[in-house]
Amino acid sequence: MNEIRNKGWRVTMAGLGINLALGILYTWSIFKQAIRESVLAGDGVFNWDMASLNDPFAVCCLMFTVAMILAGRIQDKLSPRLTAVIGGILTGAGLIVISQSNSLTAWILGFGVLTGLGLGFGYASATPPAIKWFPSSQTGMIAGIVVAGFGLASVYIAPLANFLIANFGLSRSMFIFGVSFLAVVCVLSMFLVNPPAGYVPVGPASAAAANLVPVPPTADFSPLQMLKTNAFYKLWFMYFIGAGAALIIIGGVAGMAKNSMGDLAWIVVALMAVGNAGGRVAAGVISDKIGRTRTLLIMMSLQAAVIFSLLFIGESEAILLVAAATMVGFNYGTNLSLFPSVAKDYYGLKNFGINYGLLFSAWGIGGFIFPRISQMIVAQTGDSHAAYLLCSILLAAGALLSLTTRVPGKAAQKPTVWGQVGEKFAFARAQPVDVFLGARHI
Repeated sequence: MNEIRNKGWRVTMAGLGINLALGILYTWSIFKQAIRESVLAGDGVFNWDMASLNDPFAVCCLMFTVAMILAGRIQDKLSPRLTAVIGGILTGAGLIVISQSNSLTAWILGFGVLTGLGLGFGYASATPPAIKWFPSSQTGMIAGIVVAGFGLASVYIAPLANFLIANFGLSRSMFIFGVSFLAVVCVLSMFLVNPPAGYVPVGPASAAAANLVPVPPTADFSPLQMLKTNAFYKLWFMYFIGAGAALIIIGGVAGMAKNSMGDLAWIVVALMAVGNAGGRVAAGVISDKIGRTRTLLIMMSLQAAVIFSLLFIGESEAILLVAAATMVGFNYGTNLSLFPSVAKDYYGLKNFGINYGLLFSAWGIGGFIFPRISQMIVAQTGDSHAAYLLCSILLAAGALLSLTTRVPGKAAQKPTVWGQVGEKFAFARAQPVDVFLGARHI
């Protein structure tokens, strides 16, 4: 028993380490700022259109999602080690490609496609094996710890990138990151292992589970069965809004802080990363106690208020900007521990990798659409106020939607809006989940 418990924590720490390397995605605003300065200076190094500055980042988010679905299946059927190794190789290769060219096409291919796919494979390998070693009462906490590395990475990558770019230039910096992350991820992948077949972690039922009609342990949904539930599409929309809205801020926070903080703008990126990591762990622990969707309601409402406040914060107000950016990071981070935990609670562990990969597509599509639209708005209007207002409204809508989310049943079935394609599918009557002011269900 001790050996199994120790192996679970070893897997968790390996996953944390892998995500600490892969979190370079959240340092994009540092790279974008360097490219933007080159474009504005007209030095001929980066000849990009201003409206295209976020394109590599947007494509990276989209490819991240594509990889999560494929990697989730490989992780379920073969090995988390294999997915992690593929992730390390692709991530490193993508960064090395952009170290050799300054063209937009090369950056979309390198950072957008290759690194995006690598991040998806690496990320998909870390959380599933870790949470399989622990009881449901610790699902949120373990998921939060593992994914915290991805959010926390900018704490060291942001100042390191700032130093490397100042001393070696952007291209050489990308080469250094590429070689380093390839090696780190491949080494840590050797520590990832799923529990043996039939292993059932022992532990008390979570407080969250006490608030709902639990899905029986044997109710493992296949991807097709999951896609026939209304709950999946509600969760998908909330994830799409929660991730996409925050990625607008994350992708441009260094530029926002440049006017008031100059060369110290990386501090805002680092503090946002602290908030990002803190939100992942805090939401995981809180949701284990009060429920997943109840926590989602709180966090999405708070995110709507914080992003709305950016309409009234000037770029010269450093303290307010730092506080808002940290809160945006915190609330964004909650999504990355809440949704994998919900996926496990609702749809089981057997197909968790691919099921969460499908749900995670909301993150990638949100990351592709929101930053692109935001950059187009900035190019046309000169500021991001319209984008902030739109995000606030959509986040408020997502918070309200969380109140209607229900646990999907599997035994008996009835037609659903999403699953009715010429056949009749049955679903057991689902009880409301985690309604903020609602009663407990028996």
